[in-house]
Amino acid sequence: MHLKTSDLLGMDLGFGGYTCNWGTHFCGLYETETERDEIMYGFLARGHREEELLVCCPDDQCHDHALDSVLKLCPECSSPDLDSFRLFHSRDLYHPQGFFSPQEMLKAHDDIWDENLSKGGRNVRGTAEMGWALEKIPGVEHLMAYESLLNTFIWGKNWISICLYDVNRFPGSTIMKVLQVHPFVITGGGIFENPYFMTPEKWLAKYAPEFLHVLK
Repeated sequence: MHLKTSDLLGMDLGFGGYTCNWGTHFCGLYETETERDEIMYGFLARGHREEELLVCCPDDQCHDHALDSVLKLCPECSSPDLDSFRLFHSRDLYHPQGFFSPQEMLKAHDDIWDENLSKGGRNVRGTAEMGWALEKIPGVEHLMAYESLLNTFIWGKNWISICLYDVNRFPGSTIMKVLQVHPFVITGGGIFENPYFMTPEKWLAKYAPEFLHVLK
């Protein structure tokens, strides 16, 4: 089933028989590890088959098994090199200096994109589990501002990000905020256009006006 998510070229998400268009930001709301693995590793395995750049940030307890989980779903594939599979611990990606900053995160994404372009440019698949955000990390209260701003980074690029939230761990109030900053949602085995989504301009103006300047 194809879900039109932008005017860019179509691609195979690697799970559920779904295709969509590049330049899209999803939240994945899951209840079980099996559901999470189908989304995260199916998505990455399909990208590995297509020789795309993969960016992966699993929960730390899954970090050492992430590559094996991808290759299990792509048995005909050889192990990717470090330039093709960027595997991060959450602390190294989201708060390497001991605090979380939306601006620093966007800069990190820009660096990955610019380096990718300098090497000829490939489609980019990024996916991360967001359980780290339940920790008391300075700046984590700005996570949704980052998620909102991430849309403007992704739109127009051959890049897809899937941010994964365990609905058993995050309170309902947080999940509602997650829905406000992701235009498409993966849940219950389906993918849907999200009726709760607010454009970055509207969301930031209402909830985080101190970050509106980042849009300019």
